[in-house]
Amino acid sequence: MAASTNLLEGPALILHLPPVLELSAEQFFYFCQSNRDLRIERTAEGDLVIMTPAGGRSSARNAAVTTQLTTWAIQDGRGVAFDSSAGFNLPNGATCSPDAAWVLRSRLTLLTPEEKEKFLPLCPDFVIELRSPSDELRTLKGKMQEYLDNGAQLGWLIDPARRRVFVYRPGQDVECLEQPPEISGDPLLPGFRLTLGAVWEPGL
Repeated sequence: MAASTNLLEGPALILHLPPVLELSAEQFFYFCQSNRDLRIERTAEGDLVIMTPAGGRSSARNAAVTTQLTTWAIQDGRGVAFDSSAGFNLPNGATCSPDAAWVLRSRLTLLTPEEKEKFLPLCPDFVIELRSPSDELRTLKGKMQEYLDNGAQLGWLIDPARRRVFVYRPGQDVECLEQPPEISGDPLLPGFRLTLGAVWEPGL
């Protein structure tokens, strides 16, 4: 049964499934399709993480980030940008939906048409997670490390409340930027500059 649309942004609900209810990648995809009002992720252990739709300010911030990434990706042409509705089946068995992501086109061409229609069986090359008021920072930091462990080459964790950006790169310490007006994606995303004014102040 589809979830109610009368939901407010709040903490994620975690459902622990016993082994007898383990879902295959295809079953999980169709489970999510039957509950489109919710954003559902799956941990490597098989737990379901159910999140309600974003609040207005979080959504506006997300739109500002995704728009800039998509505009750059179209001009650059080497890869494809994705918004928060995209699901990725990571090598460790988790299924995640970063707030924004980018994947090299050369990797996407290796997928079958059927694979492209479902959650993509890969980890993005670049991911962005945008902290909402209900998100625990520790949980998001763990999620960012999971992306790196599964093949991501760059990750940004943006914390609007404190105007900080945590930068994740393989084999390097996490870098924390305080109140940056913009952040550069070089060298992985040459020429991409994410302007953060609309993230710090979304206009509503």
